[in-house]
Amino acid sequence: MSELKGAAIFGQSGGPTSVINASAAGVIQEALKQGCITKVYGAAHGIKGILTEQFYDMSEEDSYELDLLKTTPSSALGSVRYKLKKAEDDDTDYKRMLEVFKKYDIRYFFYNGGNDSMDTCNKISKYMQNSGYECRVMGVPKTIDNDLWGTDHCPGFASAAKYVATSTMEVYHDARVYDTGMITILEVMGRNAGWLTAATALAAYKGNGPDLIYLPEIPFDMNKFIEETSEIYKKNGKVIVAVSEGIKDKDGTYISEYGSDTAKTKDAFGHAQMGGLAATLANIAKEKTGAKVRGIEFSLLQRCATHWGSLTDVNESYMAGQMAVKYAAEGKTDYMVAFERAEGTEYKCNIKLINLTEVANTEKKIPREWINAEGNGLTQAFIDYALPLIQGESHPPLENGLPRFAKLKKVLATK
Repeated sequence: MSELKGAAIFGQSGGPTSVINASAAGVIQEALKQGCITKVYGAAHGIKGILTEQFYDMSEEDSYELDLLKTTPSSALGSVRYKLKKAEDDDTDYKRMLEVFKKYDIRYFFYNGGNDSMDTCNKISKYMQNSGYECRVMGVPKTIDNDLWGTDHCPGFASAAKYVATSTMEVYHDARVYDTGMITILEVMGRNAGWLTAATALAAYKGNGPDLIYLPEIPFDMNKFIEETSEIYKKNGKVIVAVSEGIKDKDGTYISEYGSDTAKTKDAFGHAQMGGLAATLANIAKEKTGAKVRGIEFSLLQRCATHWGSLTDVNESYMAGQMAVKYAAEGKTDYMVAFERAEGTEYKCNIKLINLTEVANTEKKIPREWINAEGNGLTQAFIDYALPLIQGESHPPLENGLPRFAKLKKVLATK
């Protein structure tokens, strides 16, 4: 394929992770090296930044600050939850995007996000093709939920899993400090897929984890929960339960709705707002058992903890961004960069490409055979899968005992 010269633009979308900026560094630094890429732009708040013509000239950034992105949490360019309508229903946004792309001669579009972001990539790519405008579009995966289809794992999951497993081990010790009984309920992120909650099984693997783990892959039975929790409490006087925020009953109702209407609130993509599950279950468990019950919601901490990141995750996240640019420069388009685990006992991660049409809006859930027969724990197969991903330590540099994060100039692009 012939060389395509033009500018590149990169955007971040959806919920942030502790390593999403590592992928940003991979895209930006590699794009700045490519001779076929004339300018490198960073969109403010993803798609919205393109539509409003708010994006930054990344060549104006100091190389040291770009390096620091690898250990800086959240989305440095700003994120967004913005759902593009189908072009055949309303092409207003698409026309505007094409106008901006032509104005700045943008020929490369890289979008970093999860399921919905890959759908956005796919829609934009198809519109550009139908409009006869040559533009190479590549998706860069991201999600702590680890639910993107077709990839062995997702950038962001391993660092969040490392944090969740470590925090669970720490809570385990704290919950046993007194000689009185207590039930502790840990709420971990995960709407429809329980990968991150399953990471608490890594703590159990070390002997400092939950007694019960409930995932959204298995319908949640409140009576069974009370029965299993009570049985362990009567036997040991201490119980730790880990639950995914998105667990539902057999009728499809979020358990968090039992205590509030929060889960009835929807975002732009129709996703329920999660949170409050630990408190709901704690109140029910206290009423049914009479025990002291503490509910702990890990909340945003699990997705922004760069101080305890997985070095494997950081390196792979950077590689995902880097390879997206290299493939696009070679002529590839309409793909998401994905990971493939090499066979053998020694862990090795290879890169592969998945067509955007295949990955958009498709969720990957934990295999049933990785969940125990009782539906309240994980098998060794999950441990073997997850353990290699959390290896190595990644920490931001410290200044006066506190982390030094990237400070971007964010010089607005002009034309």
